[in-house]
Amino acid sequence: MDEDCPFCGIAAGEEPAHEVYRDDDVVAFLDRSPAVEGHTLVAPTAHHEGLTDMAPEAVGRLFRVVREVGGAIESAYDPDGLSVIQSSGAAAGQDVFHVHVHLFPRYDEDDITLAPARYPLSEGEGERVAGALRDAL
Repeated sequence: MDEDCPFCGIAAGEEPAHEVYRDDDVVAFLDRSPAVEGHTLVAPTAHHEGLTDMAPEAVGRLFRVVREVGGAIESAYDPDGLSVIQSSGAAAGQDVFHVHVHLFPRYDEDDITLAPARYPLSEGEGERVAGALRDAL
């Protein structure tokens, strides 16, 4: 537990939160500043800064709960879609450095924007990037 981490405080039951789900490994709670009603965070109870800091089994457990909570959001809100976002590192937009996954219902007319600018992938670039990633695996 990181004493300065608000999500560790929630996981330990020391900080208030509107909890949606809890077990020994994962806690889900409403975002305090939601993008839309139903915006929920799912986090491991153990402190990890980034997703790749976690053991594969812990990531699997986290995302099993993400799936369950996502299904609950779909049942409760009947949205047109569901956004599932996990950001690791400040450059990716992470502002609480305890792994967490954002889940929120999406609607055709909502004003939430998440799409970055995109560009066409050239054949040479594709092979170079895919090769670098294959080598890293």
